Amino acid sequence: MAKKVFKLGLFGLGAFGRLIVKHLSPYFDIYACDPSPEARAFAKRHNVTLTSLEEVAACRIVVLATPVRVLKTVAEAIAPYVHPRALIIDVGSVKMKPAKWLLDALPPSVYIVCTHPLFGPQSARKGIHDLEIVVCPVRLRRLSPIVRFFENTLDLKVSLATPEQHDKALAAVQGLTHLIAKVLSGLEPLPTVHTTRSYDLMMQGVGLVSGDSDELFLSIERDNPFAAEVRRRFFVEIDALRNRLESHDAGAGK
Repeated sequence: MAKKVFKLGLFGLGAFGRLIVKHLSPYFDIYACDPSPEARAFAKRHNVTLTSLEEVAACRIVVLATPVRVLKTVAEAIAPYVHPRALIIDVGSVKMKPAKWLLDALPPSVYIVCTHPLFGPQSARKGIHDLEIVVCPVRLRRLSPIVRFFENTLDLKVSLATPEQHDKALAAVQGLTHLIAKVLSGLEPLPTVHTTRSYDLMMQGVGLVSGDSDELFLSIERDNPFAAEVRRRFFVEIDALRNRLESHDAGAGK
């Protein structure tokens, strides 16, 4: 096991926070802040030190694994307590808003990296080997040690992007995936026999995001500034297809 050099402060012990603990606890002593009873029980089982906001914020590396809707509030709350050379990392599904909030709230000496692991508890249930993480340097002196840690230690694939580049791509990649999954989930129960390969692959994709919270879905759709246009185009295509089919049905009935 690697020698633990740093304390790592973690805000949020929800589903993704627990995944972080699983994969980072071999390398860091983890200090977490989360008031929920579930967090208290999890921390006790996994050797995580559950402590105050002030102590967690003072760690040299701080990971924000909170819902996007509270990220701005958390950033403002920790700002007086962060180490002058702290590295602050977020792991949310949108990047432009968090990048701005962190820049606005945190002291100018603090380093900021926005990341988006393109996996979650469902897709990483067999491990994170060769899965992808998007890294958006926001305010940073040296990027290479972070990339090396992700690639060499955690065995992840690293993609570099600006927050804007990330959100433009994920508006379709993630926005459409979760949108379609929501629609298909509403049609349940769906067949599980006499299925085709394409149907099975589609349902497998739905299953990978079906356990995600409604809050995450709303964040993906509302907090990404490019998602609304992708949805608009998607619904235009759906309406055009519906009109085409209904026109055919009407003509066939004559």
